[in-house]
Parts: sequence; C-alpha cells; structure tokens
Amino acid sequence: MNNFMDDDFLLDTETARMLYHTYASQLPIIDYHCHIDAKEIAEDKRYENITQLWLGADHYKWRAMRSCGISERLITGDASDYEKFEAFCSAMPYLIGNPLYHWSHLELKRYFGFEGVLSPETCYDVWELTKEKLQSPEMSARGIMKMSNVKLICTTNDPSESLEHHIAIREDKDFDISVLPAFRPDKCLYVERDGFAKYIKDFSTAAGVEIKDFKTLCEVLANRIQYFNVLGCRASDHSLEDSVVFDVSVSAGQAESIADIVFKKAMAGEGIDSDTARIYRSALMRFLAKQYTKYGWVMQLHFGAMRNVSPMMFSLLGADAGYDTIHAGSGRIASLASMLGALEAESALPRTILYSLNPAENTAVAALVGCFQRTGEELEGLSCMPKMQQGSAWWFNDNIDGMRAQLTTFANQSALGKFIGMTTDSRSFLSYTRHEYFRRIFCSVLGGYVERGEYPLDVDTLAQMVCDVCYNNTKDYFDFRVI
Repeated sequence: MNNFMDDDFLLDTETARMLYHTYASQLPIIDYHCHIDAKEIAEDKRYENITQLWLGADHYKWRAMRSCGISERLITGDASDYEKFEAFCSAMPYLIGNPLYHWSHLELKRYFGFEGVLSPETCYDVWELTKEKLQSPEMSARGIMKMSNVKLICTTNDPSESLEHHIAIREDKDFDISVLPAFRPDKCLYVERDGFAKYIKDFSTAAGVEIKDFKTLCEVLANRIQYFNVLGCRASDHSLEDSVVFDVSVSAGQAESIADIVFKKAMAGEGIDSDTARIYRSALMRFLAKQYTKYGWVMQLHFGAMRNVSPMMFSLLGADAGYDTIHAGSGRIASLASMLGALEAESALPRTILYSLNPAENTAVAALVGCFQRTGEELEGLSCMPKMQQGSAWWFNDNIDGMRAQLTTFANQSALGKFIGMTTDSRSFLSYTRHEYFRRIFCSVLGGYVERGEYPLDVDTLAQMVCDVCYNNTKDYFDFRVI
C-alpha cells in the first residue's frame, strides 16, 4: 500500500518516478490561461487567513461544500472566515476521489509545510498554522508566485480594460515575472444578451470613441488589440458557451451588412433572434480572427458549458458561483469544423487551441485538430510547433481520470510530444500546485507506455518530452519571451 500523498504520489512505475523527480519537478511554470487579477499582483496583495485565499471566489470548493449539505451561509454568506474554513474542513473527509482533496493537501504541504490530513480534527491547528505563515514576507501574491517558480502568466481581460496594473507590473524592475493580458471580447459577441447596449456604451466611454455601428465597433476592437499587443498580449480567449455557432450560409460581405443592422437594433433595445445573432457573431469572429492572425496571436476557444442553470441561485449570487454544468448537446464539432474551414479559406485562421468541456468529445476534438495542421511560413520561428492544439483537461475534467483520458486521446490521435501542457484556469495564487498534479499524471502516462513495452526506455527522448510538454512547448507555441 502506498503512503498518503508521499513523494511518489501518482507515480506508479519506476519510469514515472525517474521522469518526474529528475526532470519534471524542477521545471518552471508558464500559466497561459488564468483568471488572476493583475491588480493583486501590482499591489502585492497579502491575505489575513486561508479562507481569503481558498474560499473567496473558488466555485470548485463551493460546489463540493454544497454537495455535502453545507448551508449557503457558510459558503458565500455572512459567516466569519473561520466558520467558512471550518465548514470546508467538515466536507473534506467525504471528498475521496475529488481533485480538491489532492489540491488542498498539495497546497498545504508546499506553501505551509503541513504534512498531515485536513479534517475537522485538524481544522483549528491548520487555521493557526496558515494564519501565522501568511504573515511572513514571502507569502504575498508576488511571493507565492516566486515560490512556485512561475515565469509567466496570462490573465483574462476585457477589451475595455485600461491594463493599468499590467503596465505597473511591467515597469517594476524589482519583479521579474511576466504578467501578460489575454484578450477576451465575449461581451462584444453576444449581441442578443441583456446588458449588451449598456456594455457598448461603457466601452465607448473607455475607448473615447462613440461606437455607433458595426464598423466603428471593429475599428475600436482593432485599436484595443493593437494596444494589448504592445503590452505583450499573445493570446485571445473566447467562451462559446454550450455551442459553437458560425454561419457559412452568407458571404463575409453579407454577414457584415447584416451584423450592422443587428448591432443597431440591439443598441435601440430591440430583441435579436438567434439566427441573426449567429450571423452577427460570425461576422465579428471573422474580423477578430484576422486581427489575431495579423499579430501572430493564439486563439483559444472554450465550449461545451451550460452557464447559470439554476435561475434561483443566479438571481441570488450572480455568475461564476458554481451553478454551471457540462452541455451534452450534439452538432458542435460540425459547426466548429465549418468555422475553422471558413477562417482558413479566408487566410484568417490563427494558431488555435480547442477546449471542449464535454469529455465525450475528446476524440472528436483531437481528430478535428488534425484536419487543420498546416505548417509553413506562418509558423516560422516557432520551433516547428503545430498550428492547432487540443486544450488541456479543464474545469470539470482537471482530475486524474480526466487528465489521463485527455492525454491518452491526444496520444492516440496526434503527437503527444508536441502538447502544450497544463494551465490552471484559476483565480487562486495557490493553484500552481495543479501544474505539479498534471506533471505527475503526465509522467505516469509516459511511464505506462514504457513499462508496457509500447515505447522504448530512451531516457534522453523521454526527458526531452517531459521538458517540452511541461514548459518548452508552451513557450514556443505562444512565442513567449522567457528563458
């Protein structure tokens, strides 16, 4: 029997242990997609207690606590920080098999030196230990990043943001971790949603330009993309929700004309039907993809989520509160294929990462990626990285089974040695241990191929693969300027 989360945790073969301990464990981190607030880095935020770090905005933990029957008052309500931590500790014994159980213990071990088991019995001791440790100089936002061997992160930013905190970080010569913005224009895309007109008016104010039609919207977005690019942006990010809708039934020119009509109707407060919203969104995606191609950015497409499925809890807590789920609908891959094909035909398909939240689509996504792996002049200087990537297992899938399934599918359908690895998709500064979690699982997967005689024990090649997937490929694919 293995000891609980010892040094060989998840490393189930001699090859896996050799690869992880000798190579993977020492590699730095690039977190190319996260929801960290750059303001907290610029101000080097400090935390009074573990609840502020763990439970303030972590809907993973909120869902787990609700699954244990814990009162909402102790999750997002007015309970004290200690009461909320105590409630989370009461849930821990029931979370066997849940990645939260592993993540929590990894974070306590790596950042606070706690080697025990988090439970109701150890709750007070862990509270006091972490509270004391958080007072030490190295436990600020920046200190945690340095302690984690982070080299670069990409935050998630709306086009209207000033990026003032990114500028402050960039100009601070005492901080050597790159914090780059990533461009997320979702609020511009969903013309049919409540709040679209207000958002556009606010965007106009922020941009200093009246956005009065589809043309001026595109002009303003082009200016913002150029601004993001000056500040080091290397990627966009799109949440396409439950489906991927792209209309190829009308030409690009026709789509722009319809998009202009739709935009003006939305600004006038008129309702927008789903068909014209799809044409509008297709026209805007065409424009944005051309801009990303122009600047050599990576386009990230997240899809397969159903958002805010509990109307009652959405009205009480708003979005990102743990009431989203996996959409099991069909037709996404066909629509996505149409979108990629249309962009490719218009020389507007940038390097692209496809993330499906539905694990049943792993094989379909991996196979689709292989249909658009053009190489050539557009990829010169990028170390022969492929143009398309299947994204890492994320959200409901970043657990042991989900990561193994995604890695195995990627290996079956593509070239595992060219994979760009893990990203946290997190709002927490302690989440960098998820890279350790991934690296252990990845080494286990590689070790399995070797131990079963499916791949030779070529240590040099395997070591290079570990270093590439866990760090080098990310750097090369996004063309990040880090060592």
